[in-house]
Amino acid sequence: MTLQNLRSYKTLLLLPLLFLFTACFAGDPQFVRGEPAGFWYGLWHGMISFITLIIHIFNENVSVYEVNNTGGWYDFGFLLGVIFVWGGSSHVSCRSAAKKQRDKEWEEVGEKVERKIMRRLKEWAEDEDDTEVVKEWDDISEKVEQKLKRKLREWAEKE
Repeated sequence: MTLQNLRSYKTLLLLPLLFLFTACFAGDPQFVRGEPAGFWYGLWHGMISFITLIIHIFNENVSVYEVNNTGGWYDFGFLLGVIFVWGGSSHVSCRSAAKKQRDKEWEEVGEKVERKIMRRLKEWAEDEDDTEVVKEWDDISEKVEQKLKRKLREWAEKE
């Protein structure tokens, strides 16, 4: 099976599902004051809320939220449906943990580079016999260290 055939099959499967969803949108005339939408319809409407929102942009007869509902239970189901599909906010902590790990790794790399450069600069400065030259090299190494830290941070934060 080629990639093109696989895409065609996915498209053919997606169209009937889309039509199935359109039959179950909120704002359906089946819900009246005597028979409002309950928890299970709220759950379903929450799950399809994104698709309903897109269709609502182009068709004002389709609403995202069923007005004729049982109240709290419908709202609870709707909220659960949205959370089931979108996953709540759990992905936020995963991303921040990954970013913290990346920052920690870059900090370690920066420290290793800094130590190596400082060691080489000190070795080079120690080869000189003049104390005035050593003082100049200490000033230079301090400036290089500050600039290197600043540049590494800027480079790491560019992502």
